[in-house]
Amino acid sequence: MDLTLRQLAAFEAVARCGGYTAAARELRVSQSSLSRTVQEVERLMRVRLFERTTRSLRRTAEGDALLAAAERVLGTHRAEMNRLDRVLRGDEGTVTVATLPSVAAVLLPPVIADFRARHPGIAVRVLDGMARTALDRVASGTADLAVTALDPRPVGLSVRPLVRDSFFAALPPGHALAAQEQVTWARLGQETFIALGADSSVRRLTDRAFEEAGGAPATAIEAGNVSTVGGLVAAGLGVTALPSLVRVLMGFADIAHRPVEEPVWSREIGVVTPRGRTPSPAAARFLERLESAPDVTGLLPEGAERV
Repeated sequence: MDLTLRQLAAFEAVARCGGYTAAARELRVSQSSLSRTVQEVERLMRVRLFERTTRSLRRTAEGDALLAAAERVLGTHRAEMNRLDRVLRGDEGTVTVATLPSVAAVLLPPVIADFRARHPGIAVRVLDGMARTALDRVASGTADLAVTALDPRPVGLSVRPLVRDSFFAALPPGHALAAQEQVTWARLGQETFIALGADSSVRRLTDRAFEEAGGAPATAIEAGNVSTVGGLVAAGLGVTALPSLVRVLMGFADIAHRPVEEPVWSREIGVVTPRGRTPSPAAARFLERLESAPDVTGLLPEGAERV
């Protein structure tokens, strides 16, 4: 037996209204059409659903059983259609954002807090990791958008710059360079340099900065995690250079920070979305909030600025 939603709705209206006249008026169909629909349901089920008299219409036991099933099915259908309507309007859904740990810790929290206050029906899922991973998640559809480093510029994806994030030197407490107002890449290159792993977008930039300044440090320590790098610097094992947004990830460590110049290097953080793919209504609302959030500027650390 395979009853359609239209057939179930017709039977449910007749059963609830107690007759064809009121049910036909509610459904805006003719009584004859409604009667034929109910008869078709009885034929398919091979049972009588109503006991008919000249003055009343009374459900049979089979009619009671079908009414209970119809109410559950129609109730679920209405609830799901209402939910779908909310999703299509952008009032409900989930937005998945792929991003860098530093962006997830500093830039996104105030935006997400404001967005959730405005749109409590939309959940926000944050996937933090390497820049390459963030781009892969957008390209594969795992994430609706990414907020990540734009060096190198991703191919085949739409990019909108958001923040310019300058590099600073992280120095052990009491280090000689901490007495200066700023340091140069060439001078950092004379120290034991603690670098992030080769798969990090920050590492690519520091390597290029040292190359432009005359060459990479002769000796180096490498670590895969920013917190680890902070601990190594605080312990006096070397110096490093990192973007300003990364400072919050090293807040536990006793470290001196100084701007790095000659040359001045910065990384660009931007919003990356799939090219040619229309964002979901929920994602479109989040993108609008992210790109029109002037309050974010006041929350950026020294060395980072809104583009």
